[in-house]
Amino acid sequence: MENLDYARLQMAFTLGFHIIFACIGMVMPFFMVVSHHKWLKTRNPVYLKLTKAWLKGVAIFFVTGAVSGTALSFELGMLWPEFMKHAGPIIGMPFSLEGAAFFVEAIALGFYLYGWNKLPEKFHWFTGVIIGVSGVLSGILVVAANGWMNAPSGFDYVNGQFTNVDPIQALLNPAWFSQALHMTLAAFVATSFGVAGIHAFQILRGKAVAVHKSAFKIAISFGAIAALLQPISGDISAKDVAERQPVKLAAMEAHFETEKGAPLFIGGIVDEEKKEVNYKIEIPKALSFLAFGDFDAEVKGLNEFPEEEIPPVAIVHYAFQVMVGIGTLLALAGILFFISLKKKSWMDSKKYWWFFMLLAPLGFLALEAGWVVTEVGRQPWIIYQIMRTSDAVTPMPGIKFSFFMYVGVYILLALTVTWLMQRQIKSLNTQKD
Repeated sequence: MENLDYARLQMAFTLGFHIIFACIGMVMPFFMVVSHHKWLKTRNPVYLKLTKAWLKGVAIFFVTGAVSGTALSFELGMLWPEFMKHAGPIIGMPFSLEGAAFFVEAIALGFYLYGWNKLPEKFHWFTGVIIGVSGVLSGILVVAANGWMNAPSGFDYVNGQFTNVDPIQALLNPAWFSQALHMTLAAFVATSFGVAGIHAFQILRGKAVAVHKSAFKIAISFGAIAALLQPISGDISAKDVAERQPVKLAAMEAHFETEKGAPLFIGGIVDEEKKEVNYKIEIPKALSFLAFGDFDAEVKGLNEFPEEEIPPVAIVHYAFQVMVGIGTLLALAGILFFISLKKKSWMDSKKYWWFFMLLAPLGFLALEAGWVVTEVGRQPWIIYQIMRTSDAVTPMPGIKFSFFMYVGVYILLALTVTWLMQRQIKSLNTQKD
C-alpha cells in the first residue's frame, strides 16, 4: 500500500499546484486584452502600463503552467501505467487537441509579446484574444479527459478488454459539459478575486492608486459575473452527479440512509463509525429537490453501497461544504461590487478594500476543495466502475522518493513565481497618479 499512498499524494500535490498556475494562466489574458482595449479607446497611459504589467504575468504563468502540466503528463505514465495502457488509446484525443491549443497559445503569446509597435494595433490586440481563448480551450479539453474518468464512454468493456473504441464519444462523455462549465467558471472566480485582492491591498497601501483601481475593476468584474453564474453550473453538476455517481452525492452530503424527501445538511461533523452527522443544520427535503428537482424524490444513502466502494466520507463532505460556503460568499461579494458601482462612496472606505483583500485566497481554496470532491469522491475507482486505483498503480518501488523530490521542486517553483510577481507589482507601483 505504500506505493499507492505515495502515488496518490504525489498526484494530489502536483495537481493541486498545477491547477492554480493553469487557472491563472487561463484567465489573466482576458484582463490583459480588456485593459489593452481600453488603452486603444482612451489612450490613457494607466491602461498601457497595466496591460504590459499583466502581459508579464501572463508570460510567467504560461511558462509555469506548461512546466507543471508537462510534469503531470509524465506522472500519469510513471505512477499509473496500467491506467495509461488502457485509457491512452481512448482519451488520447483530448490530450492531443490540448497540445494543439497549447501551441496556438504559445504562438499567439509570441506575437503579442514582440508585436508592440510592429504589428497593426487591432491585429496585435486580437492575438491577445487568441491567447485567452486557447488557454480556456486547453483547460476544457483536460477537464473532458477527467470527465471521462468519472463517466467512461466510447468503448465496450468485455472480459477485461477495452474494445470498439470511439475517441469522439469518449471526448464528449456524459460528464464533460457539466465539469468543464463548472471548472471554467471556478477558474474565473478564483483568479479574478485573487488578482482583485492583490490590487485592493496595494490601494490600501496607497501605491499607484489610479492604476490599481483600474486593475481592480477589470478583474473583479469578471469574478463577480462568474461567481453569480457559478450556482447555476453547480446545480447542473449536482444533478449530473446524482444521476451518474449516487455514491459520490451521498458522500458529499454525508447522507447515510436512503430516504424520500431527503434533507440538505449544512456544516456538521461526520462520524463515519456511527454513520451520522452531528451539529449540522438541516433543510428539509432540499437535497431531494437539488438532486432531482422533486422535493419527494428518493436519495440513496451510503448504506445502499458496498463498503469497499464508498469514498472517504468525511474528506468529501468537508471539502464540499468549503466549496459551497466560499462560493456563496463570493457570489454575495459579486453583488456587493455591482452595488458599489452605484454607491461610489463605498470605494472611499478602507473597509471596502479590506473586504476584497481578505477574499483574495478564498477562490483558490474553493477551487482546490472542488477538486478534492471530484477526485476523492470517485474513489476507489480511477475509471469509475471499471478500474480501481489500486489496480492501476505502478509496481515500481521507491515512489516515496519521487514524491519528496516533486514536493521540493514545486515549492521552489512556487517561491520563484511569487518572487517574480512581487517584482512586477513593484514595477507597477512606479506608476504616478
